[in-house]
Amino acid sequence: MNLAWQLAQRFRQARQKNGYISFISFSSTFGVGLGCFVLITLLSVMNGFERELINRVLAVIPHGELYSVDNQGIRNWPAAIDSLEQDPRVAAVEPYTKITGMIQQKGHLKPVELTGLSTQRASHDQWLQQVSQADWQRFASEEKSVLLGKGLIKKLALEIGDKITVLVPTTSSDLTFKAPRLMKLTLAGSLSIGGELDNHLGMMHLEQASEYAGIESGAQGLRLTFHDPYQAASIIREIGYLFPQSVYMSSWTRTQGHLYSDIQLVRTVVYIVLVLVIAVACFNIVSTLVMSVREKRPAIAILKTMGASDALIGRTFIYQGLINGTVGIVCGTLLAILIAPNLSRIVSSIESILNVEILSGDIYFIDFLPSQLNWTEVATTMVVAFLLVIISTLYPARKAAQVAPASALNG
Repeated sequence: MNLAWQLAQRFRQARQKNGYISFISFSSTFGVGLGCFVLITLLSVMNGFERELINRVLAVIPHGELYSVDNQGIRNWPAAIDSLEQDPRVAAVEPYTKITGMIQQKGHLKPVELTGLSTQRASHDQWLQQVSQADWQRFASEEKSVLLGKGLIKKLALEIGDKITVLVPTTSSDLTFKAPRLMKLTLAGSLSIGGELDNHLGMMHLEQASEYAGIESGAQGLRLTFHDPYQAASIIREIGYLFPQSVYMSSWTRTQGHLYSDIQLVRTVVYIVLVLVIAVACFNIVSTLVMSVREKRPAIAILKTMGASDALIGRTFIYQGLINGTVGIVCGTLLAILIAPNLSRIVSSIESILNVEILSGDIYFIDFLPSQLNWTEVATTMVVAFLLVIISTLYPARKAAQVAPASALNG
């Protein structure tokens, strides 16, 4: 076995004359481990929020939209869909017509944004997470039916099968408002997207929406789903410029991009802050080794008189610091690997025991704490922590190598 490694273990296991050194050594190991644990856990939470954003919000909110500039709608939209589906970046395309109005129910008025979709062309797999199978079947079987966000249903005290009236604003050729049109619909079920979206979104049949909106072609626009939603802005811009008619372009980054931006901002802040926490813990390693060097000066002097080189002495204290840091890194990482994948269940249990709600579905787009462990981030955290530990051992090792045997023994 390497002599420097043996000496490092002996120095570490030897009973310290000063109990304060032992405490600082333990606190440095604990600090590094705690920093790794919290960093990996919080990054897993950010990954969970990002996953839920894609699976929940973007299952209903299209990745990209092309919609006509007038009431003519998208001309020959079936052929346009066939053409767009040839693009390898596009996962699915479906026609839609959007209506903004007010729901009038028992003397209450609530704003609503209804999107008309074709039940034959809708991506049913995406809807399964937001609509129950029974609600979808009721919606698909009745033309004048509607699906509303669960928040909107709760505010209006609606039940499945209730008749609702939607006031649709109309304008004249001189852009003055006329009396609103009344649209009678039957509530077929609820949408559960999360957050504020549940309070104003709804889905209805494409044919009915186009009829009430006065869209001549039968579809106001096209909703596009991409294989890579993070490239939606650039892809929709490229497709829109090449589209055979004048259309407006939009992507989810314009309407819901603030959610993704918030997640990325928090991820960056968390990473910077917790890396600094690990760095502070590594400063304790510096303090521990410096005090250890002072305590072990006679032993270092004896080793040098026996022929030990400066390099051997330096490596001894580097290894001693690495042992402290590695123990913390491994323990913190293993604890994070055990807890992070089960964090949702742990937090749910705490909510049940304490009868508290950590995330409110009325505010956030989910009502639970998500978590998704990313092994690349685990490896990156370990490497960064390990590099900080190595850097923290260099100065004490250099001071140990510079100990003069004569002065140390005489002192």
